Amino acid sequence: MSRPAGRPPPSRRPPPPRRPGPPRRPGPDRSYVYVPAYLSDDDRAELLAWLATLHPLWEHRYATRRPPPAGREQRRLLRPVYWLGNWQFACLGYFMPPRGVRDRCVAAEPFPPPLARVVADVEARVRRGFPPADVPPGWRLDTCLVNFYGERVEGGRRVDAARVGEHRDLEPGPVASLSIGERALMQFVERGGGGGTVRTQWLDDGSLQIFGGPRWKDQLLHRIQRVDDRHDLDLPPAIPGFRTRRINFTFRHVPAAHVTRFARLSPGARDDVADYVAELAAHAPFWRRALDEAR
Repeated sequence: MSRPAGRPPPSRRPPPPRRPGPPRRPGPDRSYVYVPAYLSDDDRAELLAWLATLHPLWEHRYATRRPPPAGREQRRLLRPVYWLGNWQFACLGYFMPPRGVRDRCVAAEPFPPPLARVVADVEARVRRGFPPADVPPGWRLDTCLVNFYGERVEGGRRVDAARVGEHRDLEPGPVASLSIGERALMQFVERGGGGGTVRTQWLDDGSLQIFGGPRWKDQLLHRIQRVDDRHDLDLPPAIPGFRTRRINFTFRHVPAAHVTRFARLSPGARDDVADYVAELAAHAPFWRRALDEAR
């Protein structure tokens, strides 16, 4: 039996057109985590009690015993700070591998119990949920910058010190931050200023944020655009001339090979931070021992 003219053989018939399905949603980004209401009431109370015992430093950007680089003026940092695990004094330069590693990270106090519990949990979350490529060998959260956001009194007027400009954290591996107090507006932006804002995240009281991998750590910069002032907070510790309305704990990793005891710093670096260490030693046994070791 012959086929009608113009009809293709059955084996050559075109398949029926497919109906478009629903658009695929992108999968969750395993390299970014935000956990609201992460901190328990008990841990928060314990952490505030510990904070009340601190005596943060007002550091200067450059060493006080040597003139600043040509064309630069000496200035105080925008806000007081405290470090745990190891201290990166501004005048020594911050940790910037692969070259900026010597005499940058000075061994400092260990984490208090509430922060040690946070660190243990965060490390477990990262190893359980982040892509293995995001976690370098030997990674652990062994340093913490405690930043106090608020307003300082300067020349009889109040100056807001609750912003951070665009930057990236150069320490290897994922970074975690824990927020207490007023909420802060954090943004991740494309490097170079041409790509715009990639993510805007309000960091609420008691929240946890973790990010890692090349996209979040290297290709993007992050910044704190503002911190709310809705509840008239003045968080501990008491800092003369400063009212703290938010505290942020930023946990990072510095390889142990790059952490140096104060006594083992090069003579010039040790001289640059001697006054800071003496100020810390007036209140902290750890730093008293570090000062005694260097004598």
